[in-house]
Amino acid sequence: MTPPTSPQQPPAPPDGEAAGPPPDASSAGWGFVVTIVADMIIPTALYYIMRGTGLSEIASLLLSGAAPTAHTLYSAVRHRRLDAIGVFVIALLIGGTAASLITASPRIILARSGLVTACAGIWLLVTLATAQPFTYRALKSLLPGRTARLDHLWETDGGFRRVWRSLTTLWGLGLMVDALARVFMAYSLPVDAVPALDSALYAGTWLVLQIITQITLYRTGTLAKVFPHRGTAARAHPGGVSGARDTQE
Repeated sequence: MTPPTSPQQPPAPPDGEAAGPPPDASSAGWGFVVTIVADMIIPTALYYIMRGTGLSEIASLLLSGAAPTAHTLYSAVRHRRLDAIGVFVIALLIGGTAASLITASPRIILARSGLVTACAGIWLLVTLATAQPFTYRALKSLLPGRTARLDHLWETDGGFRRVWRSLTTLWGLGLMVDALARVFMAYSLPVDAVPALDSALYAGTWLVLQIITQITLYRTGTLAKVFPHRGTAARAHPGGVSGARDTQE
């Protein structure tokens, strides 16, 4: 797991509102799909295919781990950016591989995913000490057409800032808990059971954190602040958003 890089942001419209979907929304969506395929589906499938052919646990884990490693390196080359966390993750992957070969223990390889996830969680928490936390910067990269409005909200609305700092804390701590679970599985469960459970845990953690995030954004009114026209339409109709949709229809 590596922290996402922000795409280059095009100039925002004069009123700070996007006239339509962000121009890079499609590429961001495809980037997420590629990450899921390269970091979860391919490694898990390759491991069980190679185990079925009779390869050892260590060989299967090392070869199946080539896909996410290649994806990490490709992302660094493509974006021409390899920050400290990226360097640390790559060093951790290489170090874990060397240690597993020296000790002949497949569990060290399995534990790498937990260590990488822990690094990501720590990195998110560290951004709380910066001018803008990770989740807010991720939001800006996803909504480049609303940069002006988001910056205005960040500078003038204390509640808006607290929400994104709280969400960064949520994701940082959530990833730390996820990391502990991965390391526990790596050293306590049968080796052949861990790759599939590792991918399932990734999906479960992401889903839980996303649900909490969306509920928080809705209940605090943050979504209405980011999309004021949508919020105004919802308040103008007794039925809320559904009422506004019915009127439009």
